[in-house]
Amino acid sequence: MEKIRDIFGCNVFNDEVMKERLPKSTYKKLKSTIEEGLPLDRTIASVVANAMKDWAISKGATHFTHWFQPMTGITAEKHDSFISPLGTSDVVMEFSGSNLIKGEPDASSFPNGGSRTTFEARGYTAWDPTSYAFVKGTVLYIPSIFCSYSGDSLDKKTPLLKSIDVINKEALRVLSLFGSEATYVYPTVGPEQEYFLIDKEKYNLRRDLKLTGRTLFGAAALKGQELDDHYFGSIDTRVQGFMNELNEELWKFGILSKTEHKEVAPGQYELAPIFTNVNSATDQNQLTMELMETIADKHGFVCLLHEKPFANINGSGKHNNWSLSTNLGENLLEPGETPSENAQFLVFLISIIRAVDKHQDLLRISVSSASNDHRLGADEAPPAIVSIFVGEDLEEVLMGLEKGETIPGKGKQYLKVGSDVLPYFRRDLTDRNRTSPFAFTGNKFEFRMLGSNFSVSCTNQIMNTIIGDELKDFADKMEKAEDFHEDLNKWILESLKEHKKIIFNGNGYDESWVKEAADRGLLNYCTAPEAIIHYTDDKNVDLFTRHGIFNKEEMTARQHTLFESYSNAIKIETATMIDMVQKDILPAVINYMQHLSKTIKLKKELDLGLGNVVESEILIKVNELTEKTYIINEELKEVFLTTKCIGDVATKATTYCEKVIPIMQKMRVSVDGLEEIVAKEYWPMPSYEDILF
Repeated sequence: MEKIRDIFGCNVFNDEVMKERLPKSTYKKLKSTIEEGLPLDRTIASVVANAMKDWAISKGATHFTHWFQPMTGITAEKHDSFISPLGTSDVVMEFSGSNLIKGEPDASSFPNGGSRTTFEARGYTAWDPTSYAFVKGTVLYIPSIFCSYSGDSLDKKTPLLKSIDVINKEALRVLSLFGSEATYVYPTVGPEQEYFLIDKEKYNLRRDLKLTGRTLFGAAALKGQELDDHYFGSIDTRVQGFMNELNEELWKFGILSKTEHKEVAPGQYELAPIFTNVNSATDQNQLTMELMETIADKHGFVCLLHEKPFANINGSGKHNNWSLSTNLGENLLEPGETPSENAQFLVFLISIIRAVDKHQDLLRISVSSASNDHRLGADEAPPAIVSIFVGEDLEEVLMGLEKGETIPGKGKQYLKVGSDVLPYFRRDLTDRNRTSPFAFTGNKFEFRMLGSNFSVSCTNQIMNTIIGDELKDFADKMEKAEDFHEDLNKWILESLKEHKKIIFNGNGYDESWVKEAADRGLLNYCTAPEAIIHYTDDKNVDLFTRHGIFNKEEMTARQHTLFESYSNAIKIETATMIDMVQKDILPAVINYMQHLSKTIKLKKELDLGLGNVVESEILIKVNELTEKTYIINEELKEVFLTTKCIGDVATKATTYCEKVIPIMQKMRVSVDGLEEIVAKEYWPMPSYEDILF
């Protein structure tokens, strides 16, 4: 225990270090920016930079980097040393306030949605003081935003920070109506991270895993997850060694790694941290994924963060547990025990219900990718239809409010907010519906549609904005109300009547839900391109521009990037599949057919009356599938060449989705059929059984 306390946060320029190394006045100003969202006082930058540099050097740092999150979804860094020349034969270690505040990386080589060209390369990084700097190896990492020369955001952090400002501002307006003394509201997130660990030697023999992150081919293993013997099972020594080192490294970076266990699928695991503010949680999750991969390598593993690396077993998600807290330590999604607290809770709850119903498209877009399309709707992942699970108790209360019904209690209590007593809501008033994309779980919402390798920034930026927008709408109305309680009840009644269709407590996997959802008017974008095309719909442009999150050009650039990323992922998969069939699968199968043919021929030459029915039957089956595979591969090549040449990004992505992927699926069926027949010694790559067991 003492060891954990000794190392926790030791590599972070955190509050304790700042308090020790900064002058009191500087510390106080920086603390106000970090905790209350106040603008940074730029006059303190040089003092902070010098203290940060001295601390980093004491930790062994020789370089610094503005660590940012471009629209690739991963992080980027450019290292500069602290050294500056001192005369002709000496150096001094320097780090100025301007070095801390701003950097200048190339802005044309990152995804930018066509907003930058190679001759418009200048971009800027700028220090985000609300996320702690840290030392990793010999480098001081400074969490930063990333923008173009013209000021357009080219990253995932800038819009997230703006959305935090939006929900803070509007939530405070709502709280003031209930007499709260809170001065700052911030979203909190605890992202549960699922992943696979596989042996590095097996990984290196699978070109598809190395190039695409998933297996393009692979017949189902004879044993999968049918016995439910992996979930929460005992952790073997080698994996535990990886987890122990991962935890220790995460703790050094102040990451509250809390829970670890085996997941449902063989080879699958989960790590869950304790909640923290959404900006820190986003940065920490990016660092967590990076550390998972590097530490796995040290233990002879490869960490797979693809959503669906293996067919026929569970994929990996990232459950985004979102809530709202105040600087007074209050969780705004705690139902509370008194009528006024209940009323406040209901306002936030119903605002979230309204936001999710109005912006199903944006939430679906926030989890859209070529890889996540393989996962959504099957094997413990929620469906592509966005709905909210609130549990039976809470649904009964909400529907009772709508109908004006009475509930049991001391006499007859009408469900009228603000004047009569509402029932006390237990904290764990809901079961856990694992098929629900958006589930209330006591004092938070668990958004379960994110894929394992996603940055949580986009989803939370959208959640903050759409919920902030609904809180603004409520505050605009109620600040003008002549009778607050009467208008509050009217708002609740109208909201529930209009938006209750998004509430669904049933089985999201049931085929009947698809029809019911359609009857309710809910969206069902089964593939990423179907969703992404709606990103720049008028209502969405109006939403983000109204709150200053994006301008129209930034939204168009992001939509372009989403389409481009989708197409590039399928392009790489298709090229890999074609090449593997030509260079690995077909040659191996031909060798096996030669073996069978030689056996048949040898039996005939021996003239001993030996039958060759078995060899002949196998040869015929293998030959049929081989010819089929060859034909499909030629078809795939033709369609692939045509699709690659399409210029419009939306059309290209849609064509990959509708024309290329179906042929890839046919190819997989054919090749997997061959794997089930061809002798193991002839098959050119490790099987699922080899990898997972």
